[in-house]
Amino acid sequence: MKNFFLLILILILAAFFLTKNVKKNKSTSIIPSQIPSLEKGEESEVSLVTTIAEGLDTPWAIAFLPDGDMLVTERPGRVRYIDKKGELAQEPVATLDQVKEIGEGGLLGIALHPNFSSNKYVYFYYTFSGKGEDTLNRVVRMKYENDKLSGEEIIVDNIPGNFNHNGGRIKFGPDKNLYITTGDAQNPSHAQDKASLAGKILRVTDTGKLVSDSPFNNLTYSYGHRNPQGIDWDKTGRLWSTEHGSSRFDELNLIERGKNYGWPDIRGDQEQSGMVKPMIHSGAIITWAPAGAAFVDESLFFAGLRGQTLYQAVINGDNVTIKEHFKGQFGRLREVIMGPDKMLYITTSNQDGRGNPDPTDDRVIRVNPNKL
Repeated sequence: MKNFFLLILILILAAFFLTKNVKKNKSTSIIPSQIPSLEKGEESEVSLVTTIAEGLDTPWAIAFLPDGDMLVTERPGRVRYIDKKGELAQEPVATLDQVKEIGEGGLLGIALHPNFSSNKYVYFYYTFSGKGEDTLNRVVRMKYENDKLSGEEIIVDNIPGNFNHNGGRIKFGPDKNLYITTGDAQNPSHAQDKASLAGKILRVTDTGKLVSDSPFNNLTYSYGHRNPQGIDWDKTGRLWSTEHGSSRFDELNLIERGKNYGWPDIRGDQEQSGMVKPMIHSGAIITWAPAGAAFVDESLFFAGLRGQTLYQAVINGDNVTIKEHFKGQFGRLREVIMGPDKMLYITTSNQDGRGNPDPTDDRVIRVNPNKL
């Protein structure tokens, strides 16, 4: 009998320590909504790299729903849903029929309204065919209810487009206005024309209207851009942008209202009166081809397409230094966004016609910035 009770005691103790150990290590495979916030020190328990989803076709941008699920745009025109368990829904939640996938164009940026929980608005930037088959871009908003998108409403229309240089990043700023990056549509003169919607960072209200303190009494917030594809704000509210340069000379710019960022008149370290040169650039030898960007503390992480690298711009006042992560490991990278768990989420872009996809591409990957 004593042996029987001793055996029972051993089994109880074994079960207790096994359960404790499982709980301790559980977070290594957790995904966004299961860790909407982390207690101090718990970041170290999350793996450096985790593949969240695979089998996507050129995912361009990610938006996190309030419960941690994701909406992901695919350039051919589909909006995909990834739930809190990392399951990619087989069917899209929407296919935007007017999307024109051409070169770098297609269904690009996505952003949730700051009051999404109450109004259910989701915004998209996409390329389409105008009259005479002209290539144009627009921003629309739709409602996401009952796992479906409906009620497309045009917010900003007839942004010049082309095979390349369509910009496409959209984000709501700290002022709750919508910021929109547009490319020069392969016509550099657009960038210096303050009346053109091309080669700009635009700023509009949530309904697409003019903001009261517009510097030029139109939608232009800054101009002289070639092809900006990433924006985010630092802790002090300053706006930063990544931009594809010409003959390399990719840029990281500190954006100020009404300023001229020089394209096509200056590049690299060149200077001209009334124009702002980049805080840092890639130079004439290295190509970043920078895309999505997201701040973590004092660093702006941004994706490299041709550079095939997750770049980290460490910002200290006016000094910026670049660190490289995962160079060549995942191929072309497009999106970088911070999730509700304070982890970085990046997308590969190996199906975009310029990469070398493997059977799992394209992917959504989570990166723990605390382990870089």
